[in-house]
Amino acid sequence: MSPFLRKVTTASGATAVQVVAKEGRRNKILEHLGSAHTEAELAVLMRAGRDKLNAGQETLDLGLEQDPQAAVVRSLRSRLLLDVLQATWRGLGFDALEDEAFFQLVAARLIFPTSMLDSARVLSEVGIDPVHRSTMKRCLTRIQQCKYRDQIAKNCFEHASTSGDISLVLYDVTTLYFEAEHEDELRKVGYSKERRVDPQIVVGLLVDRGGFPLEIGCFEGNKAETTTIVPIIQQFQARHGLADMVVVADAGMLSTANLTALNEAGLRFIVGSRQVKAPGDLANHFHWHGDAFDDGQLIDTITPRHGNTKTDTKQHRREPVWDPMEHPGHWRAVWAFSKKRATRDGHTLTAQENRARAVIDGDVTVKSTRFVKTTAAGRSLDEASLKRARSLVGLKGYVTNIPATVMSAAEVLSSYHDLWQVEQSFRMSKTDLQARPMFHRQRDAIEAHLTIVFTALAMARLLQAQTGFSIRKIIRTLRPLQDVTITLAGQDITAKAELTDDARTILKALKMT
Repeated sequence: MSPFLRKVTTASGATAVQVVAKEGRRNKILEHLGSAHTEAELAVLMRAGRDKLNAGQETLDLGLEQDPQAAVVRSLRSRLLLDVLQATWRGLGFDALEDEAFFQLVAARLIFPTSMLDSARVLSEVGIDPVHRSTMKRCLTRIQQCKYRDQIAKNCFEHASTSGDISLVLYDVTTLYFEAEHEDELRKVGYSKERRVDPQIVVGLLVDRGGFPLEIGCFEGNKAETTTIVPIIQQFQARHGLADMVVVADAGMLSTANLTALNEAGLRFIVGSRQVKAPGDLANHFHWHGDAFDDGQLIDTITPRHGNTKTDTKQHRREPVWDPMEHPGHWRAVWAFSKKRATRDGHTLTAQENRARAVIDGDVTVKSTRFVKTTAAGRSLDEASLKRARSLVGLKGYVTNIPATVMSAAEVLSSYHDLWQVEQSFRMSKTDLQARPMFHRQRDAIEAHLTIVFTALAMARLLQAQTGFSIRKIIRTLRPLQDVTITLAGQDITAKAELTDDARTILKALKMT
């Protein structure tokens, strides 16, 4: 009977490929081609076996004295993944740095974020010959000394300005904590959205309206968020010689000093307002129309720049139209009502009211709770505050210095809603790219690490925009598709992995097929 191929699972869990022939009721092993530990290795062994069977050999002169592990895997390379990363690297102009170690650190950050020392393992697994760890350490120093971030930021700006719109930029901050016992000049205990008490740093990120990174900055962990936006914007302006653009930020950046500084710098801004300002800004509307709103209703009015500025708009039914000359003590304010937001706010207020009642009844012990009024007579429900909060559900405000003749209220609202892009970039950097510099202690090393993350984020954002796939899905799709080279009977045989549907979609979107 003609020989055929057989796959056998070994004790170690590998898959052995053998050439066997039927002799009576038993299979006689004619040749042991090798053992595969991955699908790619198995594909190569099966191909080698089929080549032997199709060579027209009726008998295989193979004795038992031959090495049973005749097939030796020489290399595994995720060629498609590396081609995609290198093409993106060149497409953004990062190859101008001519630093292989820097490319490898960024590639490792994209493929599987880990420590710098463990990056060599990650790179080896995809077929990159990693540079020595001493070279990687010297690269961190080089990143700072040679100011790589300046070059990366310049390339990012050039890409964004030629492929998108940089007339409007989005800004936000996040905190990255360290598992350290003591503070230093950079890592300090400060306000944490995650309610941590570990030393941390504050990171500010500026992106275009598509979420592509333009500028990144690192600040002391106890620095107030409101004090970070102006330095980042000024740094961005100075780097690229810009004078006119719109800066969008959330309510955390709302401060008199910030808005004044941005305005004096000739910049236009759109900043989220706080709901507590609604009664003053909307006093005219409440006076003439009560607290009734239509879904999607927009109210274009004014808001005082300073807390001690008094605004009286109740004399006229029509809302005042903001003008910088006519209202020098005010900014323009746009308030929007959403029925969906009102429902969500209503549920939140009900939960807070129930908690307040539980505190008053003594069922829950806490230091302070909203809507609980404490007097000499004891605790009681703050009915007035609760009623006022109920009247404001569904409202969201936006403060700007852009006149209505330049940008309508609907455009102000739409521009602010692009902020989710910077939030998504932060999520990508903190989850997919593991931005927390947990293995670094010195400021220069931390800054170098953030430059690597910033560079990786730019590549990830570009790939996502081009393919519609997240960087995580791109890596998971292309990384397993490995070209495998084995040596069999003195000959090198290379097998290319079979493309999956997702891989074809990615390569087609990148015009690499």
